[in-house]
Amino acid sequence: MTFTIPEELAAQLVRRVSAQERSRYVSEAIANKLLERQARLIRACDVANRDADVLAIEQEWDALRDKADPVEETWDIAPSR
Repeated sequence: MTFTIPEELAAQLVRRVSAQERSRYVSEAIANKLLERQARLIRACDVANRDADVLAIEQEWDALRDKADPVEETWDIAPSR
């Protein structure tokens, strides 16, 4: 995997993190950032799922579903974690 980072950020990384630790450091930083993003998404979904307007729209869409040929929602058939 190859990617480019701003020159000043690369210089800071070289100054502050030893060569032996850089891969681990970058991996941990990416993992932490991804966890933060996932947490924000989960919070946003929780907020949306409690919103009365969103619930009303969801119910309208559910009413439009063809009952003779129902399409299962992915969250209805997904295995539990």
